[in-house]
Amino acid sequence: MRISLMQVSDNPVLAGAVNGKIAFAEMIKSIPDEVVGPQPLFLDFGGIAVATASYLRESVFTLKAYLRAKSSSYYPAVANANSDVWDELSVIAHAKNDVIVTCELTDEGITSNVELVGNLDPKQRLTFELVLKFDEVDANSLMEQFGESEKTKSTTAWNNRLASLASRGIIREYTKGRSKYYRPLLTERAYGN
Repeated sequence: MRISLMQVSDNPVLAGAVNGKIAFAEMIKSIPDEVVGPQPLFLDFGGIAVATASYLRESVFTLKAYLRAKSSSYYPAVANANSDVWDELSVIAHAKNDVIVTCELTDEGITSNVELVGNLDPKQRLTFELVLKFDEVDANSLMEQFGESEKTKSTTAWNNRLASLASRGIIREYTKGRSKYYRPLLTERAYGN
């Protein structure tokens, strides 16, 4: 699913906390209620010249927190942000100690230049890299393969790491039977730091 910020705001300059809150409300209205499998929700910044940190905090990051708090099937990713918008996203991500996935997105829905904006601690970074490497993981498989090298004695540590990354919205969580599995939000392998 894709939400165009240009259509939400009708202005190439996105500024101010109040306008960000209005955009958040408009984005919520456009997200369908039907249950779908875990998938990216592309927030398309194509055509946007400027987005201030206060706008992004009240729209993008509030939307991400809202969707993760309600365990939505949608995981926000910022698409087609220019370098100025990207810099403002980075300011908010670091200030909030948060992280968000960014990419370029074609009209056909093809992603490229997938990156994380923000920081992960070393254990989260390792776990994130393992999710990218294997494309689909669960805590048991990570414990079996990396428990000894990571000095973990049970699957609880891996469960916590994976759940934390999913709650931050950078990997997708889904169930198969009684087990939880995790996949990358976007499938391109070249994630930056």
